[in-house]
Amino acid sequence: QSAIFNFQSLLTVILLLICTCAYIRSLAPSLLDKNKSGLLGIFWKCARIGERKSPYVAVCCVVMAFSILFMQ
Repeated sequence: QSAIFNFQSLLTVILLLICTCAYIRSLAPSLLDKNKSGLLGIFWKCARIGERKSPYVAVCCVVMAFSILFMQ
């Protein structure tokens, strides 16, 4: 719960959620496609962001990894 109060930790959690949802959808698309609305629709939306914006998400992951490894 401390990730909510630290901006860098919040960004890390969001990036990990996007990457994980996109990976799960690539393995089993029917698992996320049946929940397009409601509370579980958040995971479907994260998977769509990970698929459509994958170069930007990849750059964000590299920048986040660099900042975690060398800036702290």
